[in-house]
Amino acid sequence: MPGSSVTPHQWATVRAALRDTGDRFAHLLHANADASTRATAHWTVAQTAAHVGSIAWLYRALIAAEPLTPPVPGFGELARSLTVETIYQVNDLLLAHFTERAPDALGTGLRADIAHILTITDGRDPATPVAWLGGARIPVAGLLAHLLNEILIHGWDIARAARLRWDLPSDQAALFLDLFVVGMLRESYGRLLDNDEPPRQRRIAVRIRSPHTRAVTLVLHRGRVTVEDPAPDADATVTVDPAVFNLMMFGRIGKLRAVLSGGVRIHGRRPWVVPTLLRTVRFPNQPSPLSASQHVR
Repeated sequence: MPGSSVTPHQWATVRAALRDTGDRFAHLLHANADASTRATAHWTVAQTAAHVGSIAWLYRALIAAEPLTPPVPGFGELARSLTVETIYQVNDLLLAHFTERAPDALGTGLRADIAHILTITDGRDPATPVAWLGGARIPVAGLLAHLLNEILIHGWDIARAARLRWDLPSDQAALFLDLFVVGMLRESYGRLLDNDEPPRQRRIAVRIRSPHTRAVTLVLHRGRVTVEDPAPDADATVTVDPAVFNLMMFGRIGKLRAVLSGGVRIHGRRPWVVPTLLRTVRFPNQPSPLSASQHVR
C-alpha cells in the first residue's frame, strides 16, 4: 500500500531538513528584535516560538517513550481525547508548563531538542509507529516531518510579521503530506478526525499528487478515511504545490488565492466532492484566543 514504508532517501531528507530549518528558525528569532509583535491573530512572536519549542520538547518524550520532564499533570488523559477542533487545549496545557519566552533562548533550546531527537532516532526504523494525540499513531519519520512543518509554518508567521525573508521549500513541505498525513492515515488516526457530520454512505475517492510527493488516493467511506493506490476512476484529482497547500490547509492563505496561484488545482469527473473530503481530512488553523490570553508574557 502507498506510504507503508519510508524510503532511505525520505528519512535522510527529513532529518537534514529538520536540522537546517531549525537553524533557520533560530536565526529568524535572533533577527527579530521585538518578541511582542503579533505573529498570528492571537499569538505574539514569543508565544509562537514557545509553541514550536513545546512541540520539540513533547516529541523528545514521545519518541523516547518517556514522560515529559518536568511533568505536565493531566497531559496523557487530555491528549487521548483530542480532535482537530480541540487540539488547542493541549497547546494551552503545554505552554503553561513550557514557560521560556526569550527568543534567543527559545532558538537555542529548539536546536538542542532537534539535535537530541536526531540522535535518539539515528539507526531507528523510521516507519516505527509512535503514540500521538487523539489516539493517533504516527511513524517516527512522520513526527519529524510534523515538527519540520510546524517550524516552516510558524517561521512564515514570524517572518511575515517582522517583514523578514522566510523560504518555505515545496520539497520540504511535501514531507508533511508524505510522511505525516499519509503515515497517520495508514497507521491510525484514532479519534483525531472525528466530526459531527453524519457518515456518508457513498464512497468518495480523491487522488492527491504533486511533483514532490508519491501520488495517493484518499477514500472517505462511511465516516472513515483510508489510503489507496492511485486509480484512474477517482472522483477528482487535486494537484498541489505542497507549500501552498499546507499554507491553505493551516489557514494562512485563502482557498481562492491558493487556486488562483496555481498552487492547488482540482479536476476530474466530480470535483465538487473535494470540499467534503477536506472537511474530514483537516488541519488546525490559527491558535485560539484562549491560548493567547492565558500565556502572554
